[in-house]
Amino acid sequence: MRLIFRGFGLLMCLCLPAAVSGAAGGQATPAVAQALSVVLVTDRPTALYKVGEAAAFRLSLLDAAGKPVAGKTVEVAIAKEHAPPQTIPVATQVVPVAVTVTMDRPGFVLVTATYHDVSGAATTARAGAGFSPLDIKAPLPCPADFAAFWRAQRQELAALPMNPVLTSVAPQADLNGRVETFDVQLACPGGRPVSGYYSRPIGAKPKSLPAILCLQGAGVRSANRVDWMAQNALAMDINAHGIANGQPAEYYRQLEAGELAGYPGVGAGDRDACYFRGMFLRVARALQFLKAQPEWDGRTLVTWGSSQGGAQALAGAALDPQVTFCAVLVPGLCNLSGNAGGLKAGWPGWVAYRDGQPADPAIAKTAPYFDLVNFAPEIKAQTYLDAGLIDTTCPPSGIYAVFNAIRAPKEILTYPLSGHGYYTAESYARLWKYLAEVKRSN
Repeated sequence: MRLIFRGFGLLMCLCLPAAVSGAAGGQATPAVAQALSVVLVTDRPTALYKVGEAAAFRLSLLDAAGKPVAGKTVEVAIAKEHAPPQTIPVATQVVPVAVTVTMDRPGFVLVTATYHDVSGAATTARAGAGFSPLDIKAPLPCPADFAAFWRAQRQELAALPMNPVLTSVAPQADLNGRVETFDVQLACPGGRPVSGYYSRPIGAKPKSLPAILCLQGAGVRSANRVDWMAQNALAMDINAHGIANGQPAEYYRQLEAGELAGYPGVGAGDRDACYFRGMFLRVARALQFLKAQPEWDGRTLVTWGSSQGGAQALAGAALDPQVTFCAVLVPGLCNLSGNAGGLKAGWPGWVAYRDGQPADPAIAKTAPYFDLVNFAPEIKAQTYLDAGLIDTTCPPSGIYAVFNAIRAPKEILTYPLSGHGYYTAESYARLWKYLAEVKRSN
């Protein structure tokens, strides 16, 4: 088990290589295009502490030349996990002002510092810190019939023929003659097929290639072309909804505003009708398809995704013990019942608590069947996770709860400066390194 800490800023790309940017240490990236800027720095570059230790957030207000400005009031909001934030006014000085925070239990704190100028315009900086994150656990036990429920889903999947339909599509111009690509449709329980793009090298020998399944974040869109991944591997990317690929943008906008509006909450109070049941089964079916290809080496199977795609990648690794490598960034559906233990619940935030009781008992009963913290112990693959300390969409405490529940070889990369981002250059390098090691060992 390894923990690695990085200082990259927020990255926003969906499935193509991203440029990496950010600041060093534990400093939150200040807002730009403001006469004055707020800077917030933790006293440790890792921004990680033990329970009971004091984290010092060093606050400065700088002018356009980078010089400190004294005598101004900055509002500092301190949010400890699920607890309501506490806001205090802090007077700036010519030296950084220390705002000291501690926690008496494992979890994360998010500090937001905001300065309003005379016109009312605001500039804000954020920084986070974690306290004994390796001790974070899910507050509720796994349902007694969790394994039986998902065993029944896999049996239903196995009973339905895959009936693959492959339609050839033109590869990217620079890969013409080297890679062939197909639109793939696979029958699947849940009312929607697997729908994606599949690419393979032309002329690949039987049992010669690893297979990679890429999963998508939240939203409604086509599968992505993964031709560029398929020069030395079988590569597949599926859209999250079993919808048609390669359609005009308006097609997906209409689906998102109509039939698929609010899809994360569909069936949230019924495990058999929950939207993520069909989504997870489509992941399992796509893995079956990749394993059925004659070119698959029979040994190397990868799931890879971020946010909602990260949740799918983890679920796929749990549902298919032949997955050997699972690389996940800021995954959703982590510790969905976290609020029951005073922790922030992961996206999509189904389970609300009032006065210590779930606001909707049916949702509270359903959520554990789709919570990755309960899938985690079933994962056999080497697993990598990323967490951003200022991520309010997929909070780091939920990701750590999942990480701590994984029994397979694992590593987590913590980005003190990141909010809810997607693939980093480091995550690509991690995947290529693994595939290179596999190739050398064969």
